[in-house]
Amino acid sequence: MRPPLITLLLSSLITLAGCATALDPPATLEAPETQYDATIVDADNGTSLSIAALADALTEADVIVVGEYHGHHGSHLLQSRLQAALYRQNPALVLTMEQFDLDHQRELDRYLAGETGEAELIEDASAWDNYRASYRPLIELAKARAMPVIAANAPSQVVRCVGRQGPDYLDTLPADVRAQLPANPFTDTPGYREKFVTALTGGHGIGEEGMNERMQNIYKAQLLRDNTMAVEILRARKLYPGHQILHLTGTFHSEERLGTVALLKQRAPELDVVVLTPIFWPTGQSQPNLEDQRSKGDYLYFLQPLPKEYRDAERARAAMSDRFSQAKSASCE
Repeated sequence: MRPPLITLLLSSLITLAGCATALDPPATLEAPETQYDATIVDADNGTSLSIAALADALTEADVIVVGEYHGHHGSHLLQSRLQAALYRQNPALVLTMEQFDLDHQRELDRYLAGETGEAELIEDASAWDNYRASYRPLIELAKARAMPVIAANAPSQVVRCVGRQGPDYLDTLPADVRAQLPANPFTDTPGYREKFVTALTGGHGIGEEGMNERMQNIYKAQLLRDNTMAVEILRARKLYPGHQILHLTGTFHSEERLGTVALLKQRAPELDVVVLTPIFWPTGQSQPNLEDQRSKGDYLYFLQPLPKEYRDAERARAAMSDRFSQAKSASCE
């Protein structure tokens, strides 16, 4: 961890005449104006930073983890600009991504080498639906600059089947597939289970003893993703010694330094890992309450909230049921 920046040395200044003069209050933050904008803040002192200033502050970091709200233009634009700024100051940069599964590394490498086209990459590597709008700029910069890109996520089919059948599903995998996954794929860290259950139950925590088998399996699938990403980040450091790692992931995997970040530090406590966390600017407020957010990351970036998907509760339930049914259709045999 970088040492905290000290920005206030005294609460008042004593003048030569013996009068106390209060320091000026901290500058107010500027709310993001559009869905593309992000207001970047140092969590230690509440100071707003530009992309260039942020990149400069990250010079000594071994691993930079940028959490995202999947599909939010502000997250993806920040990631792209930060990638470019980091590369300008240190071309020894590796991009690791949750958005590609490790079993598609070959397809990703072939595209980066110019052997396939973008549509082939999307089809062959099972790229996310929002690839063109969200991740194309990152991959294209990496391709143009010969920057290594690591597909860091666990295979989605394996994750789904662990979620359905439990951790024993890994014992049914062919040896070569199992060898790609971490030796200890379900390692846990304090606090993460509670956070996961709270998110899954809408804030109505049920305690570890209250987790049924289905919920336990879903949590194991989550741990498989986090452990795999942590191991792939460490593999990237071995493959490219002396390189800085820029890792992109959904914010749940990194905020509060839990998930992938906690598992990475557990495996390699010597690493300097810096976390950037997205937060929605509070609706109807002129300023966010930073005290409530400081623990979420070393740096925070505020975004406009996303539009509400559904206002019709019945349509929302139907859409969720449809998504769940599609996810269940793949076989685990």
